[in-house]
Amino acid sequence: EFAEVADMMTRLAAVLLGLTFAWNVQATEPLPLFDAHLHYNVEAASGPYPLDTVLKLFRDNRITGILANSRPNDGTRALYEARPKDIWVVPFIRPYIVQPDRHTWFKDPKIFELIENEHKRGYYQGIGEFHLFGNDAKTEWVKKTVDFAVANNLWLHAHSDDAAVDILFAHNPKVRIVWAHTGFTTAPEMIEQYLQKYPSLWGELSYRYDVTEAGKLKPAWRRLFEQYPDRFIVGSDTWVNERWGQYASIMNGYRDWLAELPQDVAEKIAFRNAERLFRR
Repeated sequence: EFAEVADMMTRLAAVLLGLTFAWNVQATEPLPLFDAHLHYNVEAASGPYPLDTVLKLFRDNRITGILANSRPNDGTRALYEARPKDIWVVPFIRPYIVQPDRHTWFKDPKIFELIENEHKRGYYQGIGEFHLFGNDAKTEWVKKTVDFAVANNLWLHAHSDDAAVDILFAHNPKVRIVWAHTGFTTAPEMIEQYLQKYPSLWGELSYRYDVTEAGKLKPAWRRLFEQYPDRFIVGSDTWVNERWGQYASIMNGYRDWLAELPQDVAEKIAFRNAERLFRR
């Protein structure tokens, strides 16, 4: 009997030791992130960041998914058509062929034709990132783009000021918008007003270095995240190769301030919101 009890105690201790090890491993693993603002432009794809390199970069940084777009759209197609099993690729159509298109796409019928043709591939989930400011959003081709997005259940990814966001929703209140950089310089108080005004608006947080001060979350942003935990996502914005070189630092920067938030809020902003929004 004593031998049986001793054997039971030994096995129980082994189980507890295994559980403790598993908990410790889980606690030390970095928070998974969904990168909701990723460009795989020609300068990266044809240069120092071929497909295998960027996929390894995602895995090394525990990136579980990406919202991908590129100029031209070849890079996005390459990422999506690679079908990586461990990285979920959400492809968006970028309405640019060359860099100067960012200044003219909103009044160029050829760009709308590009959007229509790319959409025929059958796997895109959105349009953008595009740059659009003020009254430039009032053109007929922007209106057509908004209506096309709504009709085809597509998102818009808008790098826009407050005025352009208002105009996009005025074109069609049913549109769903990822607000690139959450306005870039828009103050938290104004962001809150926009989140209240437009229930189908989500803020993406790349380049929002004002979220922290001296390495800590600012109170106004903490309150915003805790009050609207379902309305924010994070991204790298690898628009130039320099950003690819800084990729680990950029994504770990999110983890630093996300760690200050309650776990459920941090996980929503880190990856769960993206899963809820884009999973088909």
